[in-house]
Amino acid sequence: MAVDMSKIQSFFPTQIYRADKVASAKLNRELEQASLMLAQDDGAGIKWCEKHGYPGYTSYASLNDLPWRIPAFKALEKVLDRHAAAFAKALHWDLRGGKPVCDSLWVNVLPEGGSHTSHIHTNSVLSGTYYVAVPEGAGPIVYEDPRHAMMMAAPPLKANAPLSHKAHVPLRPAVGSLLFWESWLRHEVPVNRAEGLRISVSFNYVIGEK
Repeated sequence: MAVDMSKIQSFFPTQIYRADKVASAKLNRELEQASLMLAQDDGAGIKWCEKHGYPGYTSYASLNDLPWRIPAFKALEKVLDRHAAAFAKALHWDLRGGKPVCDSLWVNVLPEGGSHTSHIHTNSVLSGTYYVAVPEGAGPIVYEDPRHAMMMAAPPLKANAPLSHKAHVPLRPAVGSLLFWESWLRHEVPVNRAEGLRISVSFNYVIGEK
């Protein structure tokens, strides 16, 4: 029997905000140069990555003031602020006079063979990533259906099920792509099988005062 789609309603959307080419080529070059410099010079970050088995480099645990240290990250933060405000509006949040404020921002330099296992971002409301360098053939970022743990007896999906119904949704970014999502959304970065470095800047937003 054919399904009458007018009888079906959708609720509780999981929304992901995407914008492409959000920064100038000049700013992107400056971000790439700064990221590679940090990957060489940030001794504390390098030691943290070695200790925790993180492939490549991240400034996540070592530097919490990149916009203050390096003008390129400050310029990027201004771009991010505009998009964070737009996403918060699309989510219909009542901010009660507040606004999304960047709470933390860090660099990720992922070599061939590197990955980032499934995780969420705690103590924030919005999280996201800006893509500085994406080598040809680099893998996607993969989002997990937040209801996944509760689908104990759900049948498997058909191979041709639409992306909106799948339990894991891959999005392939390009250089200059910006992705925002609500911080509770679990996500992962599969193994980078492309030659070259996949460079990104990740960030968290909280609600602060205007």
